[in-house]
Amino acid sequence: MSRGLKREQSLAEQTADRILSMIQIDGAFGPGDKIPNENDLAHQLSVSRTTLREAIRMLAAHQVLEIRRGRGTFVREDFHPGDQLGLSGLSDTLLNIRDLFEIRLIFEPQAAWYAAQRATEGELERILTYGRQAEEKIRRGEDRTQAERAFHSAIASATHNAFINELIPMIYRAIDQAVELSSQYPAVVEDTLRDHRQLMFFLERRNAHGARAAMELHIIHAMDEMALSAPSDGRSHS
Repeated sequence: MSRGLKREQSLAEQTADRILSMIQIDGAFGPGDKIPNENDLAHQLSVSRTTLREAIRMLAAHQVLEIRRGRGTFVREDFHPGDQLGLSGLSDTLLNIRDLFEIRLIFEPQAAWYAAQRATEGELERILTYGRQAEEKIRRGEDRTQAERAFHSAIASATHNAFINELIPMIYRAIDQAVELSSQYPAVVEDTLRDHRQLMFFLERRNAHGARAAMELHIIHAMDEMALSAPSDGRSHS
């Protein structure tokens, strides 16, 4: 589909609009209010839980809703129901994020495979050091963006491919957006910690096949948790 063509709203966008109307027009929820749990709201809106999650993610990205770990989803305290908020640009934003992650899924697992085989001892130590730094940031609840950038960039550089630097800015964009969105998805942070350890385990042992599989799972986990996997993409994730 051409990005320049106007298209109908997706079901998730329609659902986001309905929730927004419940807040802005119906007054069903106000700033600070908790919205119904996932099962109840999905039933009320007659949509699947997957569609509802994507709609909530859209509204969270637009600073309407806030997901509080272990407590539920709330209308943000600083959201003003009278504000004009258009959701027409949300789909393109989500598609851009999805596209970034799909590109990562295409080449980063193979980059990990080459890095496991080609990294010098110094490069391997840098990869592991940056990985540990990212883990420490996660444990402390600190911003891990720079550490994540360094970790993935070090893996890409260790492929010793002359064109890999052309792709590093794209990796950075995807990482920046993933870290920002992950604040709304605690499971993404938990998966990142576990997946990093697995990836580092295989890289340290120069197990190329294991490193490739670990990197692929790392990206897939993030896409699944943030509902970035297109329903029609043909992949089946367990």
